[in-house]
Amino acid sequence: MVYLFRAIKLRVPMLTKAEKTKQFILETAAPLYNEKGISGVHIDDVLAATKLTKGCLYGHFENKDDLSGQVIDLLLKKISDRIYMAVADKKTAKAKIFAFLDFYKDPINTYISGGCPIFNTAVDADDNYPVIKQKIAGVFRAGQQDLINVLVEGITNGEFSANLDPPVFAFKLMASIEGGIVMCRTMDTAKPMQSLIKSLKAELEQYIL
Repeated sequence: MVYLFRAIKLRVPMLTKAEKTKQFILETAAPLYNEKGISGVHIDDVLAATKLTKGCLYGHFENKDDLSGQVIDLLLKKISDRIYMAVADKKTAKAKIFAFLDFYKDPINTYISGGCPIFNTAVDADDNYPVIKQKIAGVFRAGQQDLINVLVEGITNGEFSANLDPPVFAFKLMASIEGGIVMCRTMDTAKPMQSLIKSLKAELEQYIL
């Protein structure tokens, strides 16, 4: 499971040559998948980018579905880790929510080329890739729960009024941000996102005690 506000701590052993090659393939394929989508990426695209042979590629992955699943896992971990880094040092619930919003302030020049992999993969997998769709559903649920937890923390410690409804506001935050990303990227402008973030911050501040 990928959590947006929690670090994924994994033991990092020394990689063998084969494991390094596999990691290289995943890292190289990740931006291709985020820009073109699962169905838009062909094995030949990955071969061209990695300059490896088909035999080498299939020595590390059973088929394209296996490659796609592992690339999506990598993309989701990358975005999750980066969001965690953005909020981890914040001391108040308000600061954590504001840091989360600010992470998305430039939807054009994104951390991973092609935009938000969560939204991109959700759209791509909706009707065609049920296993990956479930991965993304898990990310949305976990991300929303993380936001709920922060908002509840703010109510408990006296930052926010009890009139704040954490589940409703958390869903509004995620839905607004993800929708804002695709609209801004389509219109090729970050300005509406900056206005949206300002509005969401102002709404949250109405509940500050």
